[in-house]
Amino acid sequence: MASTFGPSALVTPANAVTMARVGLTPVLLAGILASGASWPALALWIALASTDGVDGYLARRHGTTRSGAFLDPLADKLLVLGALACLVAEDLVWWVPVAIIAVRELAMSAYRSWLGRHGISLPARLSAKVKTVVQSVAVGVALAPTLEGADWLTSTVLWGAVVLTVWSGVQYLADARRQAVGLAM
Repeated sequence: MASTFGPSALVTPANAVTMARVGLTPVLLAGILASGASWPALALWIALASTDGVDGYLARRHGTTRSGAFLDPLADKLLVLGALACLVAEDLVWWVPVAIIAVRELAMSAYRSWLGRHGISLPARLSAKVKTVVQSVAVGVALAPTLEGADWLTSTVLWGAVVLTVWSGVQYLADARRQAVGLAM
């Protein structure tokens, strides 16, 4: 039988997976900067990106925590934005779509934090989960050595991630507005 953790727990299996992802992110980023698109970077990317689903599964199975609700999105942003920044530095992707993604991600993190201080919680939307998957696929495509030279594919997937990133941000803003109006009544 699985043990269950309360909302204030810090040491949980899900948080352990998340912290491992945070700890290994610099290794990935160094690998991208050292080798660009390579099999080791792609393999580590796939392993780290897939752990987002693992820690989510563990959290649902053992109980979600406030620390996990904070750490998991932080780990996601460190991993994705760090990898995208390294891909820009290695000239594997264009900086404009990465900048759009980064601005949205950082702005939404700040906005959700501000909402939280005002008693408004925005649960994850399906569109945001799809956005995260497409962002991960875009990084994976850029890191795949066999796809070097297929800039059109990398660009298409990355711009698809931009569209989903902006769209899910708009949805969150609408959700927050509806909740704020509901609280005012």
